[in-house]
Amino acid sequence: MKYFQYLLIGLFIIAASRKTLAQDNDDARALVKQGVKLNDEKKYAEAIEKYQQALKLDTGNLYANYQLAYSLFLSDKGKDGIPYLEKVVKGDGKLNAAAYDLLGLIHFKSKQYTEAEKNAIEAIKLDPKHAGTQRMYALVSFHQNKRAQALLGFCSFILLEPNTARSTEAFANIQHILQGGALKPEPGELAPGAIDANTSALNQAITQAVADFSKRRYASAADLLAAELTAIFTNVGQLAEKQTGNYFFRTYLAAYFYRLAQSPNMPAMARLVSSSTPESTKWIKDNQQPVADLEAWVKGAERAF
Repeated sequence: MKYFQYLLIGLFIIAASRKTLAQDNDDARALVKQGVKLNDEKKYAEAIEKYQQALKLDTGNLYANYQLAYSLFLSDKGKDGIPYLEKVVKGDGKLNAAAYDLLGLIHFKSKQYTEAEKNAIEAIKLDPKHAGTQRMYALVSFHQNKRAQALLGFCSFILLEPNTARSTEAFANIQHILQGGALKPEPGELAPGAIDANTSALNQAITQAVADFSKRRYASAADLLAAELTAIFTNVGQLAEKQTGNYFFRTYLAAYFYRLAQSPNMPAMARLVSSSTPESTKWIKDNQQPVADLEAWVKGAERAF
């Protein structure tokens, strides 16, 4: 008889614990919701407090961990958010792409470009259609004097986001790379370290690809750009095939744009990249079929990781 009494007591305790846990989870979700609202109102300190309260009730709430890190980043305390994001990327995967992207942004803001690049790559693998992450990869590559990675990264970004202020900026960076430029260190920032042999060879491949184009005449600046990009995509693609390491760049970017260079879509690609210029804007408007053909190619072309 006592056995059944103990069993009933045990079942009651389990049921009560589950009820308490469920209530804690509901309360935690409510606190996170309040935190998101406060964050949207730019009340970051108050939002952070709500997320911390939520995590006291439900330490495993990945959304609370991510949002706390995001509010810390927006309040210039990004590094404090890294432990929370590390918990997220060890979770069930639904927030992993966003967490890696935010980790990349935190490291980028801290000028830790190598770490930012690693996190950008992980985010792209999980969500290749997120334009902002493609842009971040290009920028952190540019800051490391990885000109081929940067140029192809900017082109990849523009394919996803062609008509914004950010794409105009990306085109300006592409032009800078074509002219042989590298980003100058910002005040208080150390110059990029020595690049490895593969990166040096890829940088040289761009220089060689565009070396003779200044002596040639083209009907328009966009026609010149199409020729330059075709030569670069070809040179970089052929060279990357012979290299080892950096699998992501070689397969996701170099091989992909090498295939594009061999297609009839480069005139449209050049106009898309330079769509912020009046000439390209008019060309795109007047040549809808080549633009549609490029879009179809992009949609159908597989990109490996």
